[in-house]
Amino acid sequence: MAGEKMGGLQSDGEEYSVIGDEADVVHIDYQDDPSVLDVDVSNEGPVVISCPFPTVEGKPRSIVAGETAVDVITVTNTTDDPIDLWAVKIYTSTPSESFALSLTEPPSDKSDEATLSFFFETMSLEDRVLQGGQTIQIWLSCKPKDIGLHTCIIHFDAGNKMIERVVVLLADDKLSQLLAPSRPYNRGPRRRAAFNTDKFVRGVPVPEKRGTQGSKRGVRGSKYGLPEFPIPEEVKRLVENKQLPDILFQQLSSENYVTFFTTLLNIEELHIKDAMREHDMHGVGMEKIDIEFLTLDVPGLAEKRPSLICGDYVFAKRRAEDDTQPYEGIIHRVEAEKVFLKFAKEFHRGHREGSLYDVSFTYNRLNMRRLYQAVESANNLGNSTLFPPDTSRRRLNKATPLAPFTEDLNEEQASAINMILKCRGSPPYIIYGPPGTGKTITLVEAILQVCATRRGARILVCASSNCAADHILMKIAPYVKANDIFRLNAYTRPYEDVPFDVLSYSCVDDSVFRCPPLGELSRYKIIVSTYMSASSLFAMGMRKGHFSHIMLDEAGQASEPETLIPVSNLSDRETVVVLAGDPLQLGPIVHSREAETYGLGKSFLERLSDCEIYSRNDRNFMTKLVRNYRCHPSILELPSRLFYNKELIACKEEEDDISIHDWPDLPNKEFPVVFYGIQGCDEREGNNPSWFNRIEVSKVVKIVQNLKDCAKVLDEDIGVISPYRQQVLKLKKVFETMELSDIKVGSVEQFQGQEKQIIIISTVRSTVKYDAFDQKHHLGFLCNPKRFNVAITRARSLLIIVGNPHVICKDVHWNQLLGHCTEHDSYQGCPLPQPDVAQYEEEYQDENEYNASEGYTHPCANEACGGGNVEYEDLPKPVTDEAEWSDGWK
Repeated sequence: MAGEKMGGLQSDGEEYSVIGDEADVVHIDYQDDPSVLDVDVSNEGPVVISCPFPTVEGKPRSIVAGETAVDVITVTNTTDDPIDLWAVKIYTSTPSESFALSLTEPPSDKSDEATLSFFFETMSLEDRVLQGGQTIQIWLSCKPKDIGLHTCIIHFDAGNKMIERVVVLLADDKLSQLLAPSRPYNRGPRRRAAFNTDKFVRGVPVPEKRGTQGSKRGVRGSKYGLPEFPIPEEVKRLVENKQLPDILFQQLSSENYVTFFTTLLNIEELHIKDAMREHDMHGVGMEKIDIEFLTLDVPGLAEKRPSLICGDYVFAKRRAEDDTQPYEGIIHRVEAEKVFLKFAKEFHRGHREGSLYDVSFTYNRLNMRRLYQAVESANNLGNSTLFPPDTSRRRLNKATPLAPFTEDLNEEQASAINMILKCRGSPPYIIYGPPGTGKTITLVEAILQVCATRRGARILVCASSNCAADHILMKIAPYVKANDIFRLNAYTRPYEDVPFDVLSYSCVDDSVFRCPPLGELSRYKIIVSTYMSASSLFAMGMRKGHFSHIMLDEAGQASEPETLIPVSNLSDRETVVVLAGDPLQLGPIVHSREAETYGLGKSFLERLSDCEIYSRNDRNFMTKLVRNYRCHPSILELPSRLFYNKELIACKEEEDDISIHDWPDLPNKEFPVVFYGIQGCDEREGNNPSWFNRIEVSKVVKIVQNLKDCAKVLDEDIGVISPYRQQVLKLKKVFETMELSDIKVGSVEQFQGQEKQIIIISTVRSTVKYDAFDQKHHLGFLCNPKRFNVAITRARSLLIIVGNPHVICKDVHWNQLLGHCTEHDSYQGCPLPQPDVAQYEEEYQDENEYNASEGYTHPCANEACGGGNVEYEDLPKPVTDEAEWSDGWK
């Protein structure tokens, strides 16, 4: 592995062997190296050498940092003839000088001084002769000073053969030991329901309550019902046979638009349905709660595995009744890992303590049907909205002095608002907002200016998440009469999760959110909603063109069909549609790899950005915000270069509330980006497929403690990002134990749109073995440039990365960040990768530099919009929130 044997003659003519100088082997991937996990000593020759510190169930043996770990190596001559053992040498060790050899057993740390003074250890042993049948013992000791992987390569030069032993140990501290897997990982077999659910006995739905509560009155009921939109049998057959419909290989156009996106949604729905069945359970019990409910314990529900909400349903069947139809149980309440179900009355009457059931999970198709309906309605939009031609009517780009409502506006923000005020109908206007450039502030100011200057203006504001919608509402509220604003919430939204200030703008009936009748809805000047909930407005009978403006925030995070819910149902030729977002940050969450690849993973915003009238940065149709008010210039430098053509301008002002310069562990006081290289261990436990790295957890906790002790940082100033749910849960558990619950811990998706003074990123991965798996299932940080972009732009004052440089350097963007820190003397920790690896990645980066002005191209991109077919490998990988969806699903 690490060196070659060289031979020669001694002065007396006898042969001798020399091992070369110590090599620079800085990383051993124990998961993917047969010299560690699969050593066959029987085929090595007449000298048999034992393996010190053998791995346990494929993982390194755990030792304690600060203590000495010892194991004995036996060297046996299996022949009757003497054999020369020319040398035994530690060829390399990482960290250096952490391993030693001795011919006597090392004394304990508590031994007296006399015993310690006679003990001798070394990096190499002198040559000797092994007599026939003789066995000698050599002790190998490891003295870890810090946590992390400790590796060692030992060479045994015996006779005419060189034999190698590779040792990998994991040094733990008290905290990392406590986080070790409680149970071995065992995903178990795929669980499939043993019964058909095409026919079933319906359950009891969530009651439709009427009445008033709170400041806004409301009733349920809709004018237009949603069709069922069944999936065509032909599409089902093709997907089951792992084939794709021909429509997906056509260029997207106005003629095939509806069929194209409907087919993508079919594929996505079939994938979700199949994934839900992974959680089917057999032979489980239920508990009767008073006379109304049966409760079912669902392991993993707290982690959204599966993701179930009020209104969803399951199918259940008693094990002893194979010939009967299954019963549908509708979820009325979700608590931790327990769901409260209502079945038909006879099912409840027949329940007995100890009864066992087979349970099949499914999902509520309501949102998917909303998407189908929106795509179908897109037929009425016309090319000026869906495929804006280069001949689109120009707008007068004459600046008008503005009197801002919220705060001072920069040149680009004022220009965007002026253009929105001048817009009359399609094509859509885009506010391109890279991280920290004030995109939401610009959108809020545009809403307020429209209200103030356009008589009769009616504005629908949509965001991709409830949190983002609430945020916009509270930014607008101080400047608009309370009776002019309505916050439309889904009836499934938990009442207790809604901020108190938002409730006064909502319609609530007995702690359940409702939609008011059409007459009341029509009176509001501003309605704030999520994309999905906006379908309720169409269902209630609101006509196209009622809204003069439809403002879509976070448009880069919504799929094109999701964006169409408000646009295709509620806009006409005169409606001004504004999309605000960044196509280079996280895109839509799509669960089917095929659906994502062929277009569902590309937002409407991103597809439009490829059109000629937008890609040339014509301010008549798009304004790009370039002044970043969030990040320290050193934090902003790399993403600006990699993604935004070096256009971003750092405008962050010095703040008095936090001073990172006082932190003694900051290597470069002028460069607040630190990379801590640490070689840990990828682990899983129980039936949870998500990864965690307890060594990195311990390192993150030490960094947090140091920041709090030495730099007087507040808990709420710190955010910790990790791509794997299990790592997030381990960190949360530790911080709760330490009473540091104000430290936000989450996935990249949970941090998008947010910021913290200090961001610590734990990358988790410490082996390249599962890189292919991660890439296939779109997990982790690697090969996700959008996820990388979001992760490194959340910090205002200090960015800290904890990870294994030998793994993350395989990704061109992370390797750039690693080099960025190294160049500024801001790397600490384990030895860096070999220069030739870094050089290879730099060359690869040069060849594959991401051109932010061109963006990525999907097969679905319209030819007139600068699109075209590309190979699958050239496409960006789907961005899926691992914190929401299992990285074991396929």
